Amino acid sequence: MSKMINKPLLLTYLYLFIYILLSSGVILYNKWVLSPKYFNFPLPITLTMIHMGFSGAVAFFLVRVFKVATPVKMTFEIYATCVIPISAFFASSLWFGNTAYLHISVAFIQMLKALMPVATFIMAVMCGTDKARCDVFLNMLLVSVGVVISSYGEIHFNVVGTLYQVTGIFAEALRLVLTQVLLQKKGLTLNPITSLYYIAPCSFVFLFIPWFLLEKPAIEVSQIQFNFWIFFSNALCALALNFSIFLVIGRTGAVTIRVAGVLKDWILIALSTVIFPESTITGLNIIGYAIALCGVVMYNYIKVKDSASQLPAEGLPDRIAKDWKLEKKSSDIFVPNNSSDISEWPFRMDEQVDTISVDEE
Repeated sequence: MSKMINKPLLLTYLYLFIYILLSSGVILYNKWVLSPKYFNFPLPITLTMIHMGFSGAVAFFLVRVFKVATPVKMTFEIYATCVIPISAFFASSLWFGNTAYLHISVAFIQMLKALMPVATFIMAVMCGTDKARCDVFLNMLLVSVGVVISSYGEIHFNVVGTLYQVTGIFAEALRLVLTQVLLQKKGLTLNPITSLYYIAPCSFVFLFIPWFLLEKPAIEVSQIQFNFWIFFSNALCALALNFSIFLVIGRTGAVTIRVAGVLKDWILIALSTVIFPESTITGLNIIGYAIALCGVVMYNYIKVKDSASQLPAEGLPDRIAKDWKLEKKSSDIFVPNNSSDISEWPFRMDEQVDTISVDEE
């Protein structure tokens, strides 16, 4: 009996461990590849396009060749009004987030990412999917104050890198809101495979324009090293991260995911200071980040409590039970919460991944 209880529990912990490992690994890997001090491939748009191209190709084979997932009924109107705008902001968030690695440390980037709930809340209120509330506003204010304190304590503060990261955060927040508004409005349900199938190629196209203008000339005049196995393994890790997120969400609840995310951030900050010695952390950094995290934890508590109060006693509504279904075993099904808290809907490629993932640049 105990074995029957412990085996699923151990499997859940294994999935959580894999998620934390991949999420942290992709971020550190991207930093190592992009940083001029290490692999020296300072072309973030090119790296992001490699991720998009690889993920789109894998999704195409899974959908069209191996029939692992069934494509949805995609009309031109749905593609133009839903997929294209979502892909545009998705590509932008990855582009800006990855570019930030060239200017600021991984540790400081993670601290800035505490602003994600603030950005998501602002965009949700502007788009009418959430209401301005005093308790949430106070939490957002606490998060913002914490990030400002952390930024003030940053030894190697860089305005350009900070602006890139914050812009990427708001682009990601807008993508999350648009995903909720547009896809739900059209009654469109996408699983992780079909999400990549439709969004990754479109994001690749959007990235081509800035790549052609900004990075193509640099590639032509400089001797940039290109190692196939480095970029293949990097893209593979980014793809695996997206699937690991859905495996974790299929076996755990919102609270577990959020706690794992906070744990991952602390581990990542600690690891980055060891792997990248230039990532110096000050006491003011830690104090500011701790204040911001208090606000994030309080915000998460409010959203989880709101979600629980909206659910009927018998379980999730039928509409939610049908969302994001994978044509696989039930343990692999991703079912988002029945709330407007889209900040926990994953779909990312570069670990900014935290989350088409919850986190990847």
